[in-house]
Amino acid sequence: MKINWGTAIVLAFIGFIGFILFFIVRMSTDNRANHDLVTEDYYKAELEYQKEIDAQNNSTKDVAQLQVKKQSDGLRIEFPENLSPEKIKGTVSLYRPSNKQLDFNLPISLSDNHLLIPDKRLLDGRWDIKIAWTYQDKDYLHKENITY
Repeated sequence: MKINWGTAIVLAFIGFIGFILFFIVRMSTDNRANHDLVTEDYYKAELEYQKEIDAQNNSTKDVAQLQVKKQSDGLRIEFPENLSPEKIKGTVSLYRPSNKQLDFNLPISLSDNHLLIPDKRLLDGRWDIKIAWTYQDKDYLHKENITY
C-alpha cells in the first residue's frame, strides 16, 4: 500500500497529539510531580501579610533587633538586653524548603534574654526562620535564612 503526502501529514499530526496527551496524563497522575503550595491556607495568609510588614517595620525602627547565632549545642536567638524576658511572648517557626516534614514551631517562653533551639532538632542545610513576638502589646517580626 502506498501512502501519499496528505495521509502522512495526518498520521504525523495524530502521532504528535497522541505523544502530547500521553505526557499530560502521565504528569497529572504521577506522584513525583506533586506540586503543593508552600502553605495550606495561602489566600488567608496573603490577607495577613500587611500585619507582617508592620511587625517587620517595628523590628527595624525600635531597639528590638534580634541576633541568631549558630553554636555547637544548637541555634541561639538573643533578644535585646533592655527588654524584660518575662513579657516577651510569641513563636519561632523553622521552615525547611526541601522537606515539609522537618518544619516545626516553638513557643517563646523566656527566663533569660536568649532562646536555645537544640542541635538535635536541626539537620544540616538551609532553614528559614520566622520569629513573631510581642512585647507590651506591640508586634515584632524577624525573618532570616540560615545554612546550618
